[in-house]
Amino acid sequence: MAKAVAVDSFLLLLASALIGSYVLDFFGLSIPAVQVAGGVVVCSIAWSMLNSPNSPPTLAREPSTLTSAEFSQRAFYPLTMPLTVGPGSIAVALTLGANQPRGLRSLALTVLAHAIGIFIVALSVYFCYRYADRILKKLGPTGTSVLIRLSAFILLCIGVQICWNGLQALLVNVFPNAAS
Repeated sequence: MAKAVAVDSFLLLLASALIGSYVLDFFGLSIPAVQVAGGVVVCSIAWSMLNSPNSPPTLAREPSTLTSAEFSQRAFYPLTMPLTVGPGSIAVALTLGANQPRGLRSLALTVLAHAIGIFIVALSVYFCYRYADRILKKLGPTGTSVLIRLSAFILLCIGVQICWNGLQALLVNVFPNAAS
């Protein structure tokens, strides 16, 4: 699962950096609109984590009996998107991708730098997910519950901040004189 989340994260961030701004332009969407929608999604997930029971949910079936399609689906949603690669990181990747330099050489170096940076992030994601069970075992049930609640609260705050950044940018476009 860790490998699947890392690969999905790499591909999602790379696609966001390379073609994300074109996709947004095609649909007539702005980065602030993506931030508001993404912030709401992150807040929703964080709220459900905050209000979940203390015991971790059990899966209906053991992971070993999951089909390949079910495994891929669980690895992508919600683990890869929006928990690992959320609206904040997608917005950063979109912003980086929207400012492409002129010239083939500069463009190639920029794309390579983006790919290397995103690969390092994906590698970090892999190691964090790969060894999460060992960390959780050391924390024990109470420590794990505290860590989940604290992480959920921080995630809720991040979601509110992402949403606020988008709303603020949208409001500045509507009321340009209010920003000064």
